[in-house]
Amino acid sequence: MGFYRDLTLKPQGATIVVAGFLPVFAIVTMFPIVATMIQHFAADPQAKARIPEMVTAPGIAVALLAPFAGFFVDRFGRRQLLLWCTFFYGIFGVAPFFLDNISQMFGARVLLGVCEAGILTTVNTLIGDYWDDRGRRNWLFLQSLVGPLVSIGVIFLGGQIAAWRWNACFLVYLMAFPIFWAILATLYEPKPPEPAQAASPTQAPPKSPFPVASMAGVGAMTLFTSVLYYVFIVNGSLAWQEIGVKDASEVGRLTAIPSLFILVGAAIFRLIAFRSNTLQIGAFLAFLGGGLAVIGLAKTIPLMSLGLMLQQTGAGMAIVILIAWAQTKFPYEHRGRGMGIWTAAFFFGQFVSPWIVHELDVATGTIQGAFLATGLTGLAAAIVAFAMLAVQPARSTPPLNAA
Repeated sequence: MGFYRDLTLKPQGATIVVAGFLPVFAIVTMFPIVATMIQHFAADPQAKARIPEMVTAPGIAVALLAPFAGFFVDRFGRRQLLLWCTFFYGIFGVAPFFLDNISQMFGARVLLGVCEAGILTTVNTLIGDYWDDRGRRNWLFLQSLVGPLVSIGVIFLGGQIAAWRWNACFLVYLMAFPIFWAILATLYEPKPPEPAQAASPTQAPPKSPFPVASMAGVGAMTLFTSVLYYVFIVNGSLAWQEIGVKDASEVGRLTAIPSLFILVGAAIFRLIAFRSNTLQIGAFLAFLGGGLAVIGLAKTIPLMSLGLMLQQTGAGMAIVILIAWAQTKFPYEHRGRGMGIWTAAFFFGQFVSPWIVHELDVATGTIQGAFLATGLTGLAAAIVAFAMLAVQPARSTPPLNAA
């Protein structure tokens, strides 16, 4: 029962959890209809290349614009930016339903990414503003549990709607408008903490400098993790092919149950949420890297499934641990920019991960060789984290209600 008591500001938390899923829709809503859209635009010779690019176009926009969104969050406030971005997210998200031109649809997807940059940055900033460390981790845990179920539901809903019309899945973006009203009704602009006393009544209180070192550490670790995170998401079917599983429906069936281990990762995060950040980072890197390495070495379906279970466990831990860690690195006046940098780094990792895997594929001769190389890199980083933990001076566990 203690967990539920810790979930303070329940209306605000529920709204933020739901709003945080909006960017997920950008990829999963198109997942069931890529082949159908290519067939619809078969007369266009560029359709086979450009339509898959529509899936990732919002992510590129997020990677480029999230730091600027963070500046606006810190400069002009959280709530108004989230409201405007959510409203226009619904407009640009549903726009392709009314379009029948690839270039226009692509443009709408890019503008959708602009809104996503604002939504992701603001939501992650508000989690840091509304709650102390314990509350943040509890709400992030809840988000990590509900997220996979929402993704599965949206994919199913998009597929069912797409059976009616080739582009009907874009109607899923109408969900943004009820979320807009929930934001309007429940969220409030957080108040900055009381400033430190100035040296004299006429002197303005000093402003803390932007934590550049924290920014560099958060950005580098997030980028590195994101590259590993997307290795299987983008290239998993190719790894299955190399062990002889080539039928798409069979790949889906074999992947389904191991993919549920992302929930195991969320449960492990809950167990270690208040332990050292170094321990948490080392733990998810060990699962993520170990899983990729096992996939790279697998020659049989059971061993491939084992690797996927480990990899998905790490994936279920990675994002929530990184967000919770990053939120502790930036004070209120810099938190928007800090989370904007986090968001940009994660989505830039999504963008470069396929390129890195391709280069490793060429270098090693197989896609499994690329999985093994990235997995060993993740394991090496985990070993470094655990080594740092071993040499850190012993300290008592901080109070759970500490900010």
